[in-house]
Amino acid sequence: MDQTPYIVIDEKILVKNIRKMSRLAIMNKVNLRPHIKTHKIPHIAKLQLAEGAVGITVAKISEAKVMASYGINDIFIAYPIVSGAKAREICVLNKKISKLIVGVDSIDGARVLNEYANKYNQTIKVRLEIDTGLERTGVGFQEALVLAKTINQLEFLSLEGIFTFKGPVYKGKATKDVQKAGREEGELMVEVATKLRNAGIRVEDISVGSTPTASSAATVDGITEIRPGTYVFNDAMQVNLGVSEWGDCAAKVVSTVVSRPSDKRAVIDGGSKTFATDVQPNCAPLYLLGFGSIQQYPKAQFARMNEEHGVIMTNGSTLKIGEKLSIIPNHICSTINLHNYVYLKRGENDYEKLTVEARGMVQ
Repeated sequence: MDQTPYIVIDEKILVKNIRKMSRLAIMNKVNLRPHIKTHKIPHIAKLQLAEGAVGITVAKISEAKVMASYGINDIFIAYPIVSGAKAREICVLNKKISKLIVGVDSIDGARVLNEYANKYNQTIKVRLEIDTGLERTGVGFQEALVLAKTINQLEFLSLEGIFTFKGPVYKGKATKDVQKAGREEGELMVEVATKLRNAGIRVEDISVGSTPTASSAATVDGITEIRPGTYVFNDAMQVNLGVSEWGDCAAKVVSTVVSRPSDKRAVIDGGSKTFATDVQPNCAPLYLLGFGSIQQYPKAQFARMNEEHGVIMTNGSTLKIGEKLSIIPNHICSTINLHNYVYLKRGENDYEKLTVEARGMVQ
């Protein structure tokens, strides 16, 4: 591991985080179906399953295929499928694994899935996505009943329930009060489920919960499943939301100081091709300082990046050329997807190289 930059995962912290979320799910009597978008590594997905997860969540079919190739047989694709080519892939995968569930948020997508399920003589399990305030994918409350009734009339689809992703949003605005955000998420989803059930529509699954909102959403009576992802590693964003401490961050990017042009500036060998840039500094509601936390120099600021250069602003530090820095990025999920492999630290000088098997699986 002489060549930087690279990512190190502390196995003890990783396992501790996995077990903590599993205990939370058990305590609240909900299923845990973690999103593997954070790590994209079958080995870690299997650790989550071994600690009690009922299955996994993915965003894309290509991710699901990678996980299925490693023997993972219970997968929820929490993303709308709207093309015939992808519906065909769904049918092929549906035949290979024990349980596949697919997200739906439009009649167009539902009809495509139904058409191909008919061609392949299958039934496809689906969940209806509800928009609970993030204003991304998902249908509104008024449209949910109409769409659910239509899906129920499609012969080759089986509507299993509803799901949402809201994250730290409360009353339509970003917030640091993740407890309120999670409670609202859970209560809104139970309200929708009640409305559907009163209309005679079966709703078995009510699936919610990002890492910030999982602990509070899980306490709402009626919620059946949580789908956190980032909790396995945590990052600067989760620390600033109050969800974790710095000591709970299992993943760090190791980068080398390659230039010290002035007393106030140092440059490392990791830029935007090493660190995610989707969570920007100085933005509400977190107002993060820089693009990550430098563990050896917490007062230094990872101020900006080019593709292969990271610029650190510092006053009076002893940063030296050749020094290796451990940096906890703002957003670990997008950072992992920039790397071909990570190093799992099992003990002092004991590392295992793991390939990020689902890296770049965006289709």
